[in-house]
Amino acid sequence: MRVTSRLVLRGFSDADREPFAVMNADPEVTRYLQGPMSRERSDAFVDRIDSCWSGRGYGLWALEHRDTGDFLGYTGLWPAGFLPSGPAVEVGWRLARSAWGHGFASEAARETLRFGFTEVGLPEIVSFTPAVNTPSLRVMAAIGLVRDPGRDFDHPRVDATAYPELVRHLVHALDASVWRAGADDSG
Repeated sequence: MRVTSRLVLRGFSDADREPFAVMNADPEVTRYLQGPMSRERSDAFVDRIDSCWSGRGYGLWALEHRDTGDFLGYTGLWPAGFLPSGPAVEVGWRLARSAWGHGFASEAARETLRFGFTEVGLPEIVSFTPAVNTPSLRVMAAIGLVRDPGRDFDHPRVDATAYPELVRHLVHALDASVWRAGADDSG
């Protein structure tokens, strides 16, 4: 478990499955993800999250509001083995619509970067999203990731016929040494 000024980042529990499924079924939340998820797919995702933690020592955290205990979504690290530039570890987030616009994604992602670089020992962390996903692109910039146009790619898991605007993904990256230099400057 991790605690920031406004958030608790913790493992998923069975009680999170319902609000997670509601979030994943929201067409606005999933508009850059090829549409809503069924409850079955959402529950299977929670199971994959648990397996990732068990197998890799990192994964996605459930994100809750520190004061209210409300489930807000997730953040964390996720393996991205399908990138044309080679396997990488991605920092990612998905928040319920009610949590948008409060800076929660940036706050949680900064803690995820700290965890990934200092505790997991990753040399680099990436993030990528469809070129049309300007909210996530803003989060990437806010947390210090830098666009790496040479690594942009057409996502192999996107249905190009149904979602042509979601195919092209922009890659942002942050090297551990650059992160450490910035962390040293801010402290």
